[in-house]
Amino acid sequence: MSEYVITSVKNQIGYITLDRPKALNSLSLEMVRALTATLLAWRDDTTIRAVFIHSSSEKAFCAGGDIRFFYDVGTATPSGDSALLEDFFTEEYALNHLIHFYPKPYIALMNGVVMGGGMGIAQAGENCRLRIVTERTKMAMPEVNIGLFPDVGGSYFLSRTPGEIGTYLGLTGDIIAAADALYAGLADVYIPTSELPALLSMLETSNAQDIRLAIREFAAPFVSQANPASSKLAGQRALIDQFFSGNNVLAIAEKLSNNSDAFAQQTLVTMEKRSPLLMCVTLEQLRRGAGQNVSDCLRMERTMVRHCFKHGEVLEGVRALVVDKDNMPQWSPAHLRDVSQEQVDQFFTEVWPGHAHPLRHLQG
Repeated sequence: MSEYVITSVKNQIGYITLDRPKALNSLSLEMVRALTATLLAWRDDTTIRAVFIHSSSEKAFCAGGDIRFFYDVGTATPSGDSALLEDFFTEEYALNHLIHFYPKPYIALMNGVVMGGGMGIAQAGENCRLRIVTERTKMAMPEVNIGLFPDVGGSYFLSRTPGEIGTYLGLTGDIIAAADALYAGLADVYIPTSELPALLSMLETSNAQDIRLAIREFAAPFVSQANPASSKLAGQRALIDQFFSGNNVLAIAEKLSNNSDAFAQQTLVTMEKRSPLLMCVTLEQLRRGAGQNVSDCLRMERTMVRHCFKHGEVLEGVRALVVDKDNMPQWSPAHLRDVSQEQVDQFFTEVWPGHAHPLRHLQG
């Protein structure tokens, strides 16, 4: 088990507390294994009726995978290969699948930063999930910032947001707040942090058959505090759908460039900082993911991440933003106009035959 994953059981609810505050609960391989072992143990335990996952810190639920670890092990060999990297992504994506199909209510309190891998352990399937946001929630899939793509099932849940919202979030890595998350269908209820102690007290005494219903009732008085209809995404929805439709990132950038709206110009500035290649890969990923089930999406992403580290774009992104902190990544190619479809397609080329894929056993 991991010292950063604390578990307890109260009132037949299994509590998982992420406790790595200095790293904003960034997921290590050890933490992924601890989460998996816990959820597997509780899955068939008749004394556990639900799972509640949260953080010991108000700053972050989970800021994603430990990207410094990715860099250290990814640069350990000339080819960018590492057995530890292979293990991390295989086991993380298997954990995402386990959570998606969990047979018991799975409640995630997304208080503070919830990004990347944090989304992967929060965005459970429709049949089991309840996702809580607060006024502290800062949600994003910011992988294009570091030359990666929105993984951990992002192919699935981003491509199923209303209109082109998922495309916008995936290509820009934009950070959204509670009302935006509700509008995008990436959260279910809003509860202010001042009420979280009362929520936890309620959970310790409630005998509701489905604890999610009790939480929804608890959250009902606070609906007006995070109104999806008045969210930033709702206000920008028409422009987002207009700009981010289609299957070509260069065409999207040209539409933004030709529009004088402040949102269009700011979005263009943001995208000009991202990896041109991985924005194109991300768009292709989301278009493919829209027609795939969650297992196929995770298998696709597992293939893609192998190609990412082989290419080296992600290592350069982490170097610039986390290691050297010069914020001057040398993307390859440097411009959208230089990205070819052949380069994009390479990220989807099968690495393993079907019978040998590390996630071949995932179903549904």
